[in-house]
Amino acid sequence: MISYRCRRAFLGTLSVGAMAFTAPGAFAEELTKTPKQTEGPFYPDKLPLDTDNDLLVVNDGLTSSVGTVTHLTGRILDAKGDPIKNALVEIWQVDGNGAYLHSETSNADKRDKNFQGYGRFTTGSNGEYYFRTVKPVAYPGRTPHIHYKIGSKGKALLTTQCYIKGDPGNNRDVIYRSIRDPKARDAITVDFAPVKGSKIGELAARFDVVLGLTPKA
Repeated sequence: MISYRCRRAFLGTLSVGAMAFTAPGAFAEELTKTPKQTEGPFYPDKLPLDTDNDLLVVNDGLTSSVGTVTHLTGRILDAKGDPIKNALVEIWQVDGNGAYLHSETSNADKRDKNFQGYGRFTTGSNGEYYFRTVKPVAYPGRTPHIHYKIGSKGKALLTTQCYIKGDPGNNRDVIYRSIRDPKARDAITVDFAPVKGSKIGELAARFDVVLGLTPKA
C-alpha cells in the first residue's frame, strides 16, 4: 500500500490543477454533472484479498504490474461543488494485457496476476481520492477506460467510466458515443499527462466526479 507520506508528496505536485475546487462551492455554475455509464459485465465476480488503492502490487508481492504507472486522483463533489466526505470510491479496469479480474473475461489466459484489478478509497473532508494504477488499454470491442462506482452510507450514488483524452478508439466506442452532450462527454474524458521529472514515464490523471445530489448527513 502507498505510504501516506508518499501520497501527500505526489498530491502536492497536483495542487495547481486542483485550484478550481479549493473553495467549497466555487464556480458551481460551471460544474457539469458526471454522466452515468453502464457498470458492464466485468465488476469483479470475486474481489481480491487486497482491495487497497495501490493496484500495482498485490498484498506484499515484490513484482509490480505490467503497464504505464498512473497516479489517478480527483474529488467527489456535489452539484454545488462542495466535497463529499466518506464517499466510497471503487475502480476496476483491465490490466496492461487487456484482461479483467473476472472469470469470464475473454482473455483470461493473458491476465497479469501481479495486477490487483480493483481498488477502493474512502474520501476525507476535502472529497479527495487517490489510486496508483496502470494506464488502461483497450479491451476487445472497447476503447481504454476505467470503471467507477461511488457510494455513501451503503447507498450507491453513481456508476460511470472515465476515458483517455485523445484516444483514437473513443469515437468508435458505442458506450462513449452514447453520451450526446459534448459537455457531459468532456466531463468523463481525462488527460493522462506525463509526470514531470519521472524517470520511468509515470502519468498523472485527474477525474473529478460531480454528483447530482448531496448525501444526507
